Amino acid sequence: MRIVVGITGASGAIFGIRSLEAMKALGVESHLIISRWARSTISHETGYSIAQVEALASEVHREDNQAARVSSGSFKTDGMIIAPCSMKTLAAVRIGFGDTLICRAADVVLKERRKLVILARESPLSEIHLDNMLALTRMGAIIFPPVPAFYNKPSSVDDIVHHIVGRVLDQFGLDVSGMSRWNGFPG
Repeated sequence: MRIVVGITGASGAIFGIRSLEAMKALGVESHLIISRWARSTISHETGYSIAQVEALASEVHREDNQAARVSSGSFKTDGMIIAPCSMKTLAAVRIGFGDTLICRAADVVLKERRKLVILARESPLSEIHLDNMLALTRMGAIIFPPVPAFYNKPSSVDDIVHHIVGRVLDQFGLDVSGMSRWNGFPG
């Protein structure tokens, strides 16, 4: 399996990082693109260096490299995760404005009818955001806001992140170990 991961500058870079960690543990080939602002967000929000994040990926592509393999539909992938996805990136993907490699790779995934999972990170949502999400859903993307579940009784932010990453990777048929799943109410 081969999945492209885009990390944008929205808050929540940990979702992209933990997705990469889980895919590496599962032996999934990952192609990473980190936006300019994601580099700042990673440094501000996490204890990871950019080098540590890049080391989690099978291959790293510069955001300004429009000639990267992931910019072509002839490079076969199983899809793409944008985690987190800023509203700027969401809007650009919606209209096909491929000015960055993240946007171009997402455009390729959509045109090839592959799976595109978008962890949209904004709150509250404006009508513009909602309209962009609806349009992308109609195009085949999966809008996956990183909303926590509480039936698994998380005891830490790490538990919440782990569960959300597990659910994201479920979209690709990947099973993350240690993820609590809903089993109904007892009795």
